[in-house]
Amino acid sequence: MDTAYAPQPRGSRVPVGLRAPFSGHTWREYLYLFLSVPMSVLMFSYAITVISLGAGLLITFLGIPVLAGGLAGSRALGAVERARARALLGQDVADPKPVRAAKPGLMSWVGAVLKSGVSWRHLLYSFLHFPWALFSFIFSTTFWAVGWGLLAYPLWRWTFPDYLDQPGIQLWGNGYGNGVYLDTPLEIGITSAVGLLLVMAGPWVIHGLTQVDRVMVHGLLGPSSLATRVSELESDRGVVVDTAAADLRRIERDLHDGAQARLVSLAMDLGLAKEKLAEDPGAAAKMVDEAHGEVKIALQELRDLARGIHPAILTDRGLGPALSALAARCTVPVTVTVDLGRRPAAAIEGIAYFTVSELLQNVSKHARATSATVDVWHTADRIMLLVRDDGRGGATTEIGSGLAGLAERLDSVDGLLLVDSPNGGPTSITAELPWRG
Repeated sequence: MDTAYAPQPRGSRVPVGLRAPFSGHTWREYLYLFLSVPMSVLMFSYAITVISLGAGLLITFLGIPVLAGGLAGSRALGAVERARARALLGQDVADPKPVRAAKPGLMSWVGAVLKSGVSWRHLLYSFLHFPWALFSFIFSTTFWAVGWGLLAYPLWRWTFPDYLDQPGIQLWGNGYGNGVYLDTPLEIGITSAVGLLLVMAGPWVIHGLTQVDRVMVHGLLGPSSLATRVSELESDRGVVVDTAAADLRRIERDLHDGAQARLVSLAMDLGLAKEKLAEDPGAAAKMVDEAHGEVKIALQELRDLARGIHPAILTDRGLGPALSALAARCTVPVTVTVDLGRRPAAAIEGIAYFTVSELLQNVSKHARATSATVDVWHTADRIMLLVRDDGRGGATTEIGSGLAGLAERLDSVDGLLLVDSPNGGPTSITAELPWRG
């Protein structure tokens, strides 16, 4: 958010409209427009030279490497522009990936540069930014200079009768000495008021002009949308792999520490019972009875483990009954409402189930709530999950929290997690998932 146009800080008595003309943010944006003129002249001249020289030398074959070198130079100038936008506009645009030749050698690098869309977009920026930079600087400077001039009109009006032989600013004249002048106290006051309005509007005019620069820098000097999406998918793939590895370790740990250890103990008990069967049938029967109880406990642990992997009720009956069963095991009363006309894809259904499961676990362990609700519905191409509780609040998606990991897992499938949890509660957590039905 732009700090110059942020809501008024608590305790500040100066309205934002009066603070904006003097804020550092406004003057940094104006400085950006001012510096855009020499930068755009340099880049435009460079682009014209590169195109002309490259085209002129094409008949000697030198034009191709010259053009490739020129495109590489445009990328270097683009780096300067990204740094300037980052420093003065707060526009943090990622650097595009460098050109990588398929094979070592000069000609391979030349071919890679010429085939790079990023390089040509940098050259296009040099052409498009030049006229815009001139217009934005001239317009903003004129607009604000006129505003400040009119605002200070009562201070310099005396120059008109002393040096120009007229009573004030002339609005209209017929060339014969007749005209309309701003010279009465009321007209001078109105002129100054108009200047004040222009001065107050100046920061928003400058901000609007720099918005175009932000779009141009982001769209032409940053990585392409396809490259950004590939990078996101690579990151999401890493999250999915890490999550799968963590789940596998959890399953292995639960099997080793739970059911497996109990079954080993069961086998030893049955072996001892077999040895005592002939000499002490009563003791053997007692040991068999104890082993029978161990079998029941082991089966329950295996059921709980299977439920943690993918509950049978979810596969057989869908999300509504599965969430109702999940809510029944929560330590606080939970009301579940599911409004789905049909079932989503199995993978999305599973992620939705385990998302609600983790959120309800947080309610049970941390929220100190007395009640909670779960709402699930389908809208457009999204499945929406909303979990509310009346607990103490304070939930956050900061790094290191359980919700941060949940947000990463949802992001890996183009999902979204939104948390509204003020201190003192209540807490509302919304999860969005693609439908993919």
